[in-house]
Amino acid sequence: MIDLKGQVAIVFGLANKRSIAYAVAQKLAEAGATLVLSYQSERLKAESEELLRELGQAESGRAFQCDVSRDEEIDQLFANVAAVFPKLDILIHSVAFAPADAIKNDFLLTSREDFRIAHDVSVYSLIAVTRRAAPLMSEGGAVLTLTYYGSEKVFPNYNVMGVAKAALEATVRYLAASLGPKKIRVNAVSAGPIKTLAARGIGDFTQILTAVTERAPLHRNVEQAEVGNTALFLCSPLASGITGEVTFVDCGFNITGI
Repeated sequence: MIDLKGQVAIVFGLANKRSIAYAVAQKLAEAGATLVLSYQSERLKAESEELLRELGQAESGRAFQCDVSRDEEIDQLFANVAAVFPKLDILIHSVAFAPADAIKNDFLLTSREDFRIAHDVSVYSLIAVTRRAAPLMSEGGAVLTLTYYGSEKVFPNYNVMGVAKAALEATVRYLAASLGPKKIRVNAVSAGPIKTLAARGIGDFTQILTAVTERAPLHRNVEQAEVGNTALFLCSPLASGITGEVTFVDCGFNITGI
């Protein structure tokens, strides 16, 4: 059994109970970690505090506002964290966004601004929050982000987000090399398609779910709890020798050809 008692984990991108980030946070909390949740704007504060209560963290956990596209808010967030906790052990990055037009339109029509926004929010944010977290990981730590197979293969209606995920995975490798001397590990989990609220923005999503069920070796789609379990492992001492890796949790879909 993995024991994370005494460890502090900050989670970016936990917006609701149907998100993958919630499953990850749930597993970390069950293992004994103290959670810090980041919410994007003031209107989401009450919901984040409610999520803390549901995760059994009403007393020990904290929720702080942070728009990851704003450096000053990232600075303030980590100042708040440092004021409450002596150190930070785990960082979960579950943040991704692209304007709707860049998702639904032909990829060739991707605008310069939509491309910039997708990469700023979905990729650069990992660098930005990790840079601020590193000084608080005085005893080493684990950074984990979430990606998708659309980084390697073309999926319908994924478009610029697939390009952003490819950049995210490269960022994981470079951050792992940069932070290795500080005993900070950086990894990614590539989850199979899951019916989250975010997935609703992808057209023909049911077509992808059906393809996985038909072709994956396990002939089913992955469950959120399975992604949470893998994230817990990668953030624990059991994965002390793993960094810079993309771990697939997709019922084996990525290994298949036709």
